[in-house]
Amino acid sequence: MDFKQTLASKIADHNLLDHPFYQAWSAGELSIETLRAYAREYGAFIATIPNGWEAVGDAEIAAEEIEHIDLWADFATGLETTVSEAEIPQVKTLLDTANSLFSERATALGALYAFEAQQPATAQSKLEGLKAFYQLPKAVEPYFETHSDNEHEAEQLLESIAALPSESHATVVEACEQMSVALWNALTGIHDAECA
Repeated sequence: MDFKQTLASKIADHNLLDHPFYQAWSAGELSIETLRAYAREYGAFIATIPNGWEAVGDAEIAAEEIEHIDLWADFATGLETTVSEAEIPQVKTLLDTANSLFSERATALGALYAFEAQQPATAQSKLEGLKAFYQLPKAVEPYFETHSDNEHEAEQLLESIAALPSESHATVVEACEQMSVALWNALTGIHDAECA
C-alpha cells in the first residue's frame, strides 16, 4: 500500500486551498472582522496540535507546537482580538474530532497527517494574502512564516505510519479522512457565519 498516495487522495477530496474561505483570503476579500473571527475560533484547534504530537510519541515537536500556540496568539493580537472558546458548531466539531483522534497513536498519526501535509501550502497562501491585501501589524505574520516552508513533520508522520502493523493501516486512513472533513467543515462554518 502506498500510504502517501492513499492519504493524499483522502486529503484531496477536501483540499483546504480549494475552500472558498481560503480563496477569499488569498484574493483579499475577507473583512478584518472575519479574520478576527477566524483567529478566535481556529486558535482553539491550534491549541490541540501538541496533544496529537504527544499521542504519537514525539515530545520534541509537541514542545515546538506549544510555542506555535503563542505565535497564533500573536496573530490574534495583531488583529486586536484574542483566542477564545469555539462558538461556531463546525469548529466545535473539529475540536471534538481532534480530541478523539488525538487520544491514541494510530488515529493521531492519520489526523495529524491530514493537517500537517496541507499546512505549508495553506500557510504560504495565507501569508501572501495578508501581505498583499491587509494593512496589519507584522505580528500577524510569524505563525504563517514559520509554517510556510516546514514540511518535515508530514514526512516524519509518513515514516511512523509505514512502521505500523498492517492491521492499523485502515485506522490511519480513516482518521486522515475524518480530520480532512472536519477541517474543511470548520472553514465552512466560519465562512457561513462571517461571509453569508
